[in-house]
Amino acid sequence: MSDLAWLGRTKLLVGDDGLQKLQNAHVLVVGLGGVGSFAAEFIARSGVGTMTIVDGDVVDPSNRNRQLPALATTHGQPKADLMAERLLAINPDLKLTSIREFLSPEAAEEILSSQKFDYVMDCIDSITPKLTLLTTAHKKGLRIVSSMGAGGKVDPTKIRTADLFDTRECYLASLMRKRLRKLGISSGIKAVYSIEKMIEESLMLTDGSNFKKSAYGTISYMPAAFGGGCASVVLRDLLGYPIEMEKKLKALASREKKQKEVEAKREKKRKEE
Repeated sequence: MSDLAWLGRTKLLVGDDGLQKLQNAHVLVVGLGGVGSFAAEFIARSGVGTMTIVDGDVVDPSNRNRQLPALATTHGQPKADLMAERLLAINPDLKLTSIREFLSPEAAEEILSSQKFDYVMDCIDSITPKLTLLTTAHKKGLRIVSSMGAGGKVDPTKIRTADLFDTRECYLASLMRKRLRKLGISSGIKAVYSIEKMIEESLMLTDGSNFKKSAYGTISYMPAAFGGGCASVVLRDLLGYPIEMEKKLKALASREKKQKEVEAKREKKRKEE
């Protein structure tokens, strides 16, 4: 094993065994935009020994408000190349495969069949390739965490983790659930999402490029917070740490109803006093 002094603080937290687990892991990150660029960096900084990153896009000026590889000096350059350079600058010993390609069904099958992945991170923000990755990875029995919509939201304290089919208040998650159910998938995909209601006024129609017909406004820290949430799911699963998952919507609704009843009784008591 090479010099791991730079991981000394991580070792204090996870121990030698934990560090070894991370060193032995291979994580696939698909999508290197606002969520994926931060998620990939967090995975690299954790000491994961092998990574594969995938993105066919280039930096656009509009990316600069939220994406790590997007600088005034990198417009038009491939995100995969920029992130590969950055990740290797963090950990020169990282075994890294960088794929500059948009995710077609053929590409998804080829990539997921080419190597053994300990975890798949879906950081794609377009429905068709996102569905392709999730269905292909799920059918192969791979562990998956999928980022839902960070756009149109501003409160990072509302970010949650749940099975995709237990999520709420997320338009992207709703679309994915409907399409996945039609393909016979109804569980087994961890999702990072937000229970915050979207700011509808931030919606913008696009020209339909890169599989997108519309997009919501974003603030700098929200995609990064989603990326951190996704990275935490991967790392805690690899380390064997417990992950608290949101319960099914019915259970949540029941809990919220009881809480409101308790608050109403307290308020009534206060008025009576």
